[in-house]
Amino acid sequence: MYKRIRTLILLLICQALSMPLWAQADTTGKPVEMADKFRADGKIYVVVAVVVVILLGLILYVARLDKKISRFEKELK
Repeated sequence: MYKRIRTLILLLICQALSMPLWAQADTTGKPVEMADKFRADGKIYVVVAVVVVILLGLILYVARLDKKISRFEKELK
């Protein structure tokens, strides 16, 4: 069980490290105006914080659910 959680966390860290590659300009070469506006106003950090909180909540929920299911499976045996 812990091996799965460790693997999931490692996968998410690797994905987070590759995110700057996604933030390239589109094929026409025009930059994304919304992201520039968020960066200029300092609101991009709020967006990133909200996304991180949501992802951590989902990870914790799945981990707790896995524990409960494992406990129920042990009780059935």
